[in-house]
Amino acid sequence: MKIHEYQAKEILRRFDVAVPNGGVAFTPVEAEKVARNIGGDVWVVKAQIHAGGRGKGGGVKLARTLAEVRGLASKMLGMRLVTHQTGPEGRVVKRLLIEEGINIAKELYVGITLDRSRSQNVLMASTEGGVEIEKVAAETHLQRVY
Repeated sequence: MKIHEYQAKEILRRFDVAVPNGGVAFTPVEAEKVARNIGGDVWVVKAQIHAGGRGKGGGVKLARTLAEVRGLASKMLGMRLVTHQTGPEGRVVKRLLIEEGINIAKELYVGITLDRSRSQNVLMASTEGGVEIEKVAAETHLQRVY
């Protein structure tokens, strides 16, 4: 099953897991409205596609004004976002997650994926955060537990 980050965070909220305040937007006007409702003075505008590497591909940006949120949303919506996971054809951005900007004390990565060769789910965890997780896995000692 593939779900977007905003959908995953909605599920986590239902189980009282702390996640940043945010909401989905399909237009620049909606993006600005979500940011206004969140409040504050820093927001993160995140492209919602089924692929990793969004930040490196230009799909995650910081905004410091409501006008900047709207401007970034205008640029991102409809763009073809190319990442190491999409291939050269990329994916068209049709929705955005607008979140409050927060100070990050420590970043952790936890993911569940399917090991197709074993027909088993694999739980991955890293204290190195989620950015370039494939590179982290390749360059550090991974422990497999089955």
